[in-house]
Amino acid sequence: MSNATFTFRVEETLKTGFTAAANARDRTGAQPLRDFMREFVRQQQEATEHDTWFRRQVQIGLDSANAGNLILSEEVEKKAAGWKEKIIRKGERE
Repeated sequence: MSNATFTFRVEETLKTGFTAAANARDRTGAQPLRDFMREFVRQQQEATEHDTWFRRQVQIGLDSANAGNLILSEEVEKKAAGWKEKIIRKGERE
């Protein structure tokens, strides 16, 4: 693996505080920065994967609805009322 240099500007007080905090944990300033960068890249990859999955799920739903695979709201409300009644009865027994 080749190394590259990443240079950026920060306030002197931030640099001093960060360096002191890293040194207090027996680490150089570069070590936690690399950790932060790896974690940021991982989070972005996960967000991209989730976005791709979510868009695919939405498209599946749209395609299904466009094909006429729908449930009428009355049917959903009837089932929900049944579930609610079942939960209430269960709660009364406990």
